[in-house]
Amino acid sequence: MTSDSKALSDVLQVGRFAFRSRIVLGTGKYKDFETMERALDVSGTECVTVAIRRIPLGQAGPTILDHIDRARMTVLPNTAGCFNAEDAVRVARLARELLGHELLKLEVLYDQKSLLPEPLETLKALDVLVKEGFTVMVYCGDDPVLAKRYEERGAAAVMPLGAAIGTGLGILNPRNIGFIKEHAGVPVLVDAGLGAPSHVAQAMELGADGVIVNTAVALAQDPVAMARGMRLACEAGRLGWLAGRMAVRPEGAPSSPVEGVVGSKT
Repeated sequence: MTSDSKALSDVLQVGRFAFRSRIVLGTGKYKDFETMERALDVSGTECVTVAIRRIPLGQAGPTILDHIDRARMTVLPNTAGCFNAEDAVRVARLARELLGHELLKLEVLYDQKSLLPEPLETLKALDVLVKEGFTVMVYCGDDPVLAKRYEERGAAAVMPLGAAIGTGLGILNPRNIGFIKEHAGVPVLVDAGLGAPSHVAQAMELGADGVIVNTAVALAQDPVAMARGMRLACEAGRLGWLAGRMAVRPEGAPSSPVEGVVGSKT
């Protein structure tokens, strides 16, 4: 089977959930629901993350969930906006009641300014949620040791950040992302900080099993075009990883054979 065939046929498996697309799209910050729907469609995503705390559950009328094609896309609820384990567990339980499944993105932040993950509270929440049967995808820093600890405590996937949420800086520490992937026994998805298709391609070329993108698409001048660009970059990066790239060399090397070259006449 060729690398191209593998890229089209392999799936991202997280617990009992399987996805052919390896790009997860967020749903925040779009100017309107129509734009969001079109972006989700062209991205090819089969998994859409939603901040449960931002759904007005007690109000009449449609919510963001009514603008997601749930026949084609699995809603990945997240605990965004939680700063301690207790709040995260409470939101997770609410999400399971609302959506009827156990897949969850666990996100516990340190503070409102940095938006960096709080590792100790994340671990505390993870222990509770795993015992309660959740399939937990853990948002974390790019620390290989912490990522492995989350896996050992039952995480179904780890999601190291490329950079802080919403910055668009790309992958600031590619060596750590590569190290996390090399030693992981669960899927690794790069989450947060990806601002351009080139960042998505780099994540996939490093061996990431998938990416999560929100702000880069939602705040682009043309979100629909950017969503398509992210999709193509994800597929290209995956193909590059499966193909097995050439070894890096410290010196130049001729691209054509030097043996058997016909010499010029003097």
